[in-house]
Amino acid sequence: MKDQFYAYIQNLQDIITQKLETIDGKAKFQEDLWKRPEGGGGRTRVIENGAVFEKGGVNISAVHGELPEVLRKQFKVETGNFFACGLSLVLHPKNPFIPTVHANWRYFEMYNEKGEIVTQWFGGGQDLTPYYLFEEDAIHFHTVCKEACDKHNKDFYPKYKETCDNYFWNAHRNEARGVGGLFFDYLKETEAFSMQDRYDFVTEVGNSFLNSYVPIVEKRKNTAYEQEHKDWQEIRRGRYVEFNLVHDRGTLFGLKTNGRIESILMSLPPTVQWKYNHHPEEGAPEAKLLEVLAKPKAWV
Repeated sequence: MKDQFYAYIQNLQDIITQKLETIDGKAKFQEDLWKRPEGGGGRTRVIENGAVFEKGGVNISAVHGELPEVLRKQFKVETGNFFACGLSLVLHPKNPFIPTVHANWRYFEMYNEKGEIVTQWFGGGQDLTPYYLFEEDAIHFHTVCKEACDKHNKDFYPKYKETCDNYFWNAHRNEARGVGGLFFDYLKETEAFSMQDRYDFVTEVGNSFLNSYVPIVEKRKNTAYEQEHKDWQEIRRGRYVEFNLVHDRGTLFGLKTNGRIESILMSLPPTVQWKYNHHPEEGAPEAKLLEVLAKPKAWV
């Protein structure tokens, strides 16, 4: 399973980065191969200062070795080895009318002293963070997410949509990070689902990513904007940064386990503003966005 999934994310990284370069038309992804001293490594690809993408990363990694202390405590074991691989991406567009997007699909195995698998699971998801709300964009994104889920189980979309809404919640601001999408974790083998079933579902979602996001980019990338729109985008990016540094489990895990800092913080946007006690004018498009972020919404 680990070989099968790692081969999948290597190929998916190529497909996604090639498509994004075509859309951007100016910038290319810079590739950075790195090794983890404790075992494994990764292939980081970052795009910057493009015509469409101000900054973005599409990274894969496969790491293995002794369980970090954080995980030993979490799993209540004294020793153990693990393998983990995944693809993680964040795209921060230049145009404030294009949403930021995040996605991640990952696989984990843990072994006993004989090298036998004692537990294994998949996790991942994708979510959309607009700066100006176009309801048709949110509906499109969620429709693609739902269609991918429905091919495997009709219960998946409502369940993983709710999990996403709960997870990407900036508790200290009492608002959502964006308009959500899907979030799932610890997808293990059950009587109803084999690990191959889980693989088939997660790769279905991964394969649907470009279709969920690219049409939105194409629709919005030539929309004219003013400095006030850019300012609002950068203020809202500040909330994105706050979530990643305060609440995001992956970021916090990476920082606590001697992870590769450049890859972990790749998700942060290049320019951000924090304006003291900033509130948009009542009835303005910016205020409309905040109304939607105050409570999760059913988009499809």
